[in-house]
Amino acid sequence: MAAWVTRLRSGAFSRPLGRLGASALCSGTPDPPGRRPLQQQQQQEEAAEQKLTRTWQQNGIRNIILNNPRKRNALSLSMLKSLREDLLHDIESTDLRVIIISGEGPVFSSGHDLKELTHEEGKKHHMEVFEICSEVMTLLPKLPVPVIAKVQGLATAAGCQLVASCDIAVVSEKSKFGTPGVNVGLFCSTPAVAVGRSLPRKVVLEMLFTGEPMTAQEALLHGLVSKVVPEDKLEEETLRIAHKICETSRSVLALGKAAFYKQMEQDVSTAYRMTTQVMVDNLALKDGQEGIQAFISKRKPVWSHS
Repeated sequence: MAAWVTRLRSGAFSRPLGRLGASALCSGTPDPPGRRPLQQQQQQEEAAEQKLTRTWQQNGIRNIILNNPRKRNALSLSMLKSLREDLLHDIESTDLRVIIISGEGPVFSSGHDLKELTHEEGKKHHMEVFEICSEVMTLLPKLPVPVIAKVQGLATAAGCQLVASCDIAVVSEKSKFGTPGVNVGLFCSTPAVAVGRSLPRKVVLEMLFTGEPMTAQEALLHGLVSKVVPEDKLEEETLRIAHKICETSRSVLALGKAAFYKQMEQDVSTAYRMTTQVMVDNLALKDGQEGIQAFISKRKPVWSHS
C-alpha cells in the first residue's frame, strides 16, 4: 500500500478538531472568570487558519481555493498544511473524480511567505516549511485522481511550482509565471525541481537567473501550462475538462496516471516492459472489460470504478 494512503488512514494528515475540548462544546457549565476571552481568541485564531483554504465537492469535482488574497495567497506553513489536508480528505472515495486548485483574488499564489523565512524564525522552522512544501508538491502526481490548476493572475516561486506540479493547468490569458527569488536573495531551488521538469533547460534557467516573468502564451509554448483561455472563459473551460474526466473510470484513470509518472523516470526499454504489464493489469480490471464490451456492443459503458 502506498505510504501516503497508510498515513491518511492512520490520521497523520488530519487537522486537530480544535483547541476547544468536548466539554467546552457540550457542557452547560459557565466558563470560569477570565477564561472566555482566551477561548474566544483561540477560536478566532483557529477560524482564521481554517479560512486559508476553502473547499467543496459536487458531482465528483473537488474545488480547493487558496483563500488568503490579502497576502497574495502565500504558501505559508499553515496554508500548505491546509492544502495538504484538503487534498487527502476522503481521497479513496469513488465519489471523488478530479480536483481543481485555484486562488482567490488577482494572484494565484506568490509563493512562500517571506516573513516565515527570516533569521528570527530559525533553521528548524525553515526546514519544516520547505519539507511540507516538497511533500505537497510530490503528493500531487501520486494522487489517484487528476489535479487541475485553474490560474488567474500571477503564479510565482512556489506558486509557479504548484502549477507545474499539477497534472493539468488551465490559465487565463493575463496570467504570468515566474521564479523571482533571485531578486530577493533566495534562489528558487525547490520550485526549480517542478518547473525544470516542465520546461526546457535553457528556458527555465533564464527564468531562474533573471527572475523575469513568463506570459501565459510563453508558458503554453514551452509546456508549463495546458491551455490559455480568455479570463471570462476560464471557469467554463476548466469545468469542461473536469466533467470530461468524470465520464471515465476512476480505477482505469488511477492506474494510468500512476503508470505514466513511473515510466517518465525510466529508460525507454524499462518503461515499455513496465507499461506492458500495466496494460495487462488494466485488462484484468472490471472496468477494463466493461469498456471493451460496451464498445463491441455499441453502448455506453457503465463504470463500477473497480
